[in-house]
Amino acid sequence: MLGTGKIGEALLSGMIRAGWAPTDLLVTARRPERARELQERHGVTPVTNQEAAKQADTLILTVKPQDMGTLLDELTSHVPADRLVISGAAGIPTSYFEERLAPNTPVVRVMTNTPALVDEAMSVISAGSHATADHLAHAEEIFGAVGKTLRVPESQQDACTALSGSGPAYFFYLVEAMTDAGILLGLPRDKAHDLIVQSAIGAAVMLRDSGEHPVKLRENVTSPAGTTINAIRELENHGVRAALIAALEAARDRSRELASGNN
Repeated sequence: MLGTGKIGEALLSGMIRAGWAPTDLLVTARRPERARELQERHGVTPVTNQEAAKQADTLILTVKPQDMGTLLDELTSHVPADRLVISGAAGIPTSYFEERLAPNTPVVRVMTNTPALVDEAMSVISAGSHATADHLAHAEEIFGAVGKTLRVPESQQDACTALSGSGPAYFFYLVEAMTDAGILLGLPRDKAHDLIVQSAIGAAVMLRDSGEHPVKLRENVTSPAGTTINAIRELENHGVRAALIAALEAARDRSRELASGNN
């Protein structure tokens, strides 16, 4: 695990819970104190980026997109062509790595999200031109330790980044706004928060388990001339649906900008 930040550590701890031996896992971190912290907390072995490239059979790159070029400059001469390289950086295509690493190096691109911290991640996986079905299965095994995985063509990765990679932030934003509304309506903040969070959990479970279309589930709550339809009318009047679509398009476009090197 190279560049082990919050998401990297969440993946690391999930792998250990899923049965990987800590002694088989190597980590790198920018700061020595961070590396020691990971070693003390998880029993893994801290190494340099070059040592990781030489020793590990799978390299998981979890640094930020703007730091990936610097990391690859360190790694290029040390990564044998039989290493599997998994990138978790938003917007960077597998071709970026294939052009900088040894010929025929297998690369897999993964976009996960912050619910990895609670083992409820959505990780989207795409193969580079030299990655095999076995490589994809190995990536699924790793990221399956912290949630659900889904294979998509790499051409769909920017859209997936907009939907699920950034997705948790949209829900947090909505909960923040609804909490403010609850306070405006006279509820204490803690009670408004509890009401909204449990409603969100219940709605998510219904979406996952019922098999019903979200329109049908919404209609089940929307009685004629009732409270819900009045709220829905205001959401439509204020263009919430159009704003969400525009927001996701903006996130997709930013992912494409990152791929082009526009940091």
